[in-house]
Amino acid sequence: TAAGSTKPATLETGYILQVPPFVEEGEYIRVDTRTGEYMERVSLKK
Repeated sequence: TAAGSTKPATLETGYILQVPPFVEEGEYIRVDTRTGEYMERVSLKK
């Protein structure tokens, strides 16, 4: 994949944003609420 490539993702709320190609459906991500941009994947391990 090309550096800096992204793909659209739709959140449970219906909000659409651009994420890296390695993010898959069902994964949790952190979104910067100030900008609405993807920040990182999140692990929910306990």
